[in-house]
Amino acid sequence: MPNSATDDPEYDLAVIGAGAAGLAGAVTAAELGLSVALLDTSAQPGGQFYRHPAPALGATRPEALHHDWSTFTGLRRRLADSSVTLLAGHHVWTVVRAETGGRWDVHAVTGADGDGERPVRVRARAVLLATGAYERQLPFPGWTLPGVVGAGGAQAMLKSGLVLPGNGVSPAGAKPRAGGRVSSAGATSRAGGRVVVAGSGPLLLAVAASLAKAGARVPAVVEASGYLGYARHPRTLAVNAHKMVEAAMHGTALLRHGVRLRTRSAVTQVHGSDRVEAVTVSRLDRDWRPVRGSGRRIVCDALAVGFGLVPQLELATGLGCTTRRAQDGSHVLDLDAQQETSVPGIWAAGETGGIGGAQLACVEGELAGLAIAARLGGRPAPAGSARARALGRRRDRMRAFASVMAAAHAPGAGWSRWLDDATDVCRCEEVSAGRIREAVTDFGARDARTVKLLTRAGMGWCQGRMCGAAVACLAAEGPGEALPPSPERRPLAVPVRLEVLAALTETAASESGDPEASAAREEGTGG
Repeated sequence: MPNSATDDPEYDLAVIGAGAAGLAGAVTAAELGLSVALLDTSAQPGGQFYRHPAPALGATRPEALHHDWSTFTGLRRRLADSSVTLLAGHHVWTVVRAETGGRWDVHAVTGADGDGERPVRVRARAVLLATGAYERQLPFPGWTLPGVVGAGGAQAMLKSGLVLPGNGVSPAGAKPRAGGRVSSAGATSRAGGRVVVAGSGPLLLAVAASLAKAGARVPAVVEASGYLGYARHPRTLAVNAHKMVEAAMHGTALLRHGVRLRTRSAVTQVHGSDRVEAVTVSRLDRDWRPVRGSGRRIVCDALAVGFGLVPQLELATGLGCTTRRAQDGSHVLDLDAQQETSVPGIWAAGETGGIGGAQLACVEGELAGLAIAARLGGRPAPAGSARARALGRRRDRMRAFASVMAAAHAPGAGWSRWLDDATDVCRCEEVSAGRIREAVTDFGARDARTVKLLTRAGMGWCQGRMCGAAVACLAAEGPGEALPPSPERRPLAVPVRLEVLAALTETAASESGDPEASAAREEGTGG
């Protein structure tokens, strides 16, 4: 509903992110009587996990490329039946407390890349952050060659574009028709390119199984960690049996397609002139240092690589929300039992509190929706209700497994031994490992921020999402005790045009009725 003073839409709750957590939180809150706005950068809901082809591709069975598709169809049906306002194609760049009314201003820009024709401001009494995560990348020689993609990126190409990395083959029985579109998905296709899947974390098994099923030839899955870390927690495994079932399903699919699993190994170099032609896979010791003389070359057309996921916290840290260190070294939000952050009125669910998967995200989103509806309705917290107790038990059980998973696949300190000084670490600014090491050893940099100031590593378009983890690890290699990396507090979560910021200043001046600001604005326009 619009605010009569500003014409900006105003809601009880603004949910940022339309993945599993955001969908669950939005529909739960709406079903309990709240007015809800659901904002997402994508043109359609689902997030990264439930990413699916655009209608124009004509895929008739997108469920063939997904696990647990029924959960998404249920959430999508509840969304369609609810009063939730879906604001697709909205890139939220900041959330600030409104000057009056105890509300929050959610600022976004529209368009496929945030370059649409207009800025948008949504006002809400409460905010639920369900911003998900992005892949952690650790560089190695040759990782900038065409054909090297993120493991999650390869899966996104498959789910949303119906193509395979390496040669663009339409997967899963997709038959091209006029305009190159795809008419179906799900059956077996002709053989695609050779794609090595490497890195660390359970996502690798899912990605490799999906690619193999879709027609890619997967010579190997290269896992830098092992799986023995899970065996040290039998009780946690026993109460999360569904996770073992998922792993068994992926393992069976890999066996059926003849995919070899190589543990305690990593891709330490990519070979090729203008594209990927082969990779070198080396054995690793317990600290992820390459074992001398263990390198073996595997011929391939593409490499899908990723070392787990990192929560996307830019909006949360911009608000001043407290974080904590997870078992894999990443920063996650510190949340209470009701999913509320340290900033009153700001809740979070899903990967922002630690990487745990879509099922956990749905549970946390629903819990947050219950808590927000109770708070805004002036009712006690719902912790005592049977529904909330059941959800809380499921969350705690799955969070325990997520902690085991994070510890089992945490990057070892020796991974940087893969790097020679010529390897680009920051791709945007073309900053090499040698320049970063020089900043540390010769100029005394002891944290990622100082390295950035000296070398520009992390100042590019991705703002450190690709290189941040690597830069922090290299900074920690300097003499003496390195300062622990911490998430930066930034006013902008995504790139924003200056004209958007200027318009925001003008709006604030007109709302405040400040005559000096208004006069300055008129003078600046050359009246």
